[in-house]
Amino acid sequence: MFETRPDREHEVVLVGRSNVGKSTLMRELTGHDFDTGQRPGVTRKPNHYDWASEDFLITDLPGFGFMKGVPEEVREEIKTDVVRYVEEYADHILAGTLVLDGKAAVDIIDRHTGPESIPHDVEMYHFLRDVGIPVVIAVNKMDKVDDPDERLDELCERFGLVPPWQQWQDSIAPISAKRGNIEALNEAVRAHLHDAGRDDLFKFF
Repeated sequence: MFETRPDREHEVVLVGRSNVGKSTLMRELTGHDFDTGQRPGVTRKPNHYDWASEDFLITDLPGFGFMKGVPEEVREEIKTDVVRYVEEYADHILAGTLVLDGKAAVDIIDRHTGPESIPHDVEMYHFLRDVGIPVVIAVNKMDKVDDPDERLDELCERFGLVPPWQQWQDSIAPISAKRGNIEALNEAVRAHLHDAGRDDLFKFF
């Protein structure tokens, strides 16, 4: 279990598969560099960005799912640690941002869908909601997608949200973190911060 969390009242967490751009998004949100790599699985422990004066954290949790060159037992251990962290701090987490690779997510989800299997991304989405955390699905790398509306509608269907995606703007946020285009995510997170009575945190989003 991760032991590094600073003692802060509230938090926004980033979760998602390896290599979907969480660390790049974290850098856009905070203006602070974190370890990013071409290799999946570079982030093995949470990266916390701590605003002590605001009693607030943004946390980039390690990526889960397949990682080339990483043994399966290590992958499972990381995923278990992510789940335990979220369960332990659920009452403090104002929003969970599930980051997807907009170009690859539909194929990945469909490849892992079957009678015996729920895709990690869909499972994580429902898990966050089950523990009472509002979820924003941040669909990253949208600059590489040919038909954004079609892709976002397809993703809505995978997560049990009725298209068109535009009616879910507190839940679906198309972004391109590498290009600095994250306004849709900021707006969605602000909606959840407002619901929690933390409009003072808008300046971070």
